[in-house]
Amino acid sequence: MDNYICKIASIKEMQEKWDYEIKRKGQDKSNWIKWKKENLDNFEKGCIIPYYGILNGKIICEATAHLEAKTVQNSDNLISDKCVYLSAFRTNKEYQRKGYFSKLFHFMLDDLKKKGYEYVTLGVEPLEERNKEIYKHYGFIDYIKNDKEIYPDGTIIEVEYYRKKL
Repeated sequence: MDNYICKIASIKEMQEKWDYEIKRKGQDKSNWIKWKKENLDNFEKGCIIPYYGILNGKIICEATAHLEAKTVQNSDNLISDKCVYLSAFRTNKEYQRKGYFSKLFHFMLDDLKKKGYEYVTLGVEPLEERNKEIYKHYGFIDYIKNDKEIYPDGTIIEVEYYRKKL
């Protein structure tokens, strides 16, 4: 991991990563185009902090901290002046299970703690057993609630929300 860095992304890096994700989706990209615009707007307004893991100059993983309730569906009990909501945990397939995201995740938590946050929350679909186990391993054991989220294309998903103390 000598050439691996964790950092808060720039707008240029965000555009690059979103374009990569949209290209990967092929025909099924309408949600991603909308999410790109929302995230770039939210970044420029200071409502989110995007964290990127970069290996040899290539963005290979990411996570986003949401600081404002207006950027998250079902935000009650998920965001406050001492709590941020985490989303967009993604690692390029060829770099999964190699510790890169773990390093980024700890970098993000350390940064948020330095900024004065005391809790982080996240959501996971109930059937995503692997992700639920990973989040439990990371300390997300305080169950908050279940609710539904709606994608831009109208798709409705069930989500379980959990909290972790920093």
